[in-house]
Amino acid sequence: MKAAEILSRASALFLDFDGPVCSVFAGIPASTVADQLRGVLADNGHTDLPDAVATTEDPFDIFHYAALLGDDEARYVEAAFTAHEVEAISSATPTNGGHQLIETWTESGRPLAIVSNNSALAISAYLDLYDLHALIDLVSARTGPDAALLKPSPHFLNQAMSALDVAFNESVLLGDSTSDIEAAHAAGVRSVGYANKPGKRTRLTAAGADAITEALTGLATVG
Repeated sequence: MKAAEILSRASALFLDFDGPVCSVFAGIPASTVADQLRGVLADNGHTDLPDAVATTEDPFDIFHYAALLGDDEARYVEAAFTAHEVEAISSATPTNGGHQLIETWTESGRPLAIVSNNSALAISAYLDLYDLHALIDLVSARTGPDAALLKPSPHFLNQAMSALDVAFNESVLLGDSTSDIEAAHAAGVRSVGYANKPGKRTRLTAAGADAITEALTGLATVG
């Protein structure tokens, strides 16, 4: 089944944020944020990091590692991470077709939620910046230091379905990472993989996405 067909049959749409809606770290590279989060750990005496953590460019890797160290470390790193995400919003670039998809979906009268590992504060800042709040029924996203709630956990999806009172078999998640697809499987939700970079089509297909799209512009008319 093609992505457009899956969306046309769905009663509710869940959008990942970083990717389908915008590129959060377009102006402030994720690698820079990862370095800054390593600095937070160093300030708290954690300088001897595993190689994978010491070299990763993904700030989420640092956050997950901090959660293993203890509650305090998780809180410090998550708070710094949120601050950097909010700062990055001013230079985030909208995804081509993303806003249009939000607009046309909302016009169809069906509920739409953002379901994301990014901080709810950063997402709210973006919605304010582009005057999109009225088009989004719900934001189900990171609000604290509990890394276990992040996708691939189905927590945010389950939270969104409960709040919007929609059934899992009537919903679809559109995301650009394997963790999105895994979370959708765990929640019983159909998934559309957004293959916006080389290699993602293969990875998202292998993760079990129900359909793949390389552009959102073709989905922006689904209503």
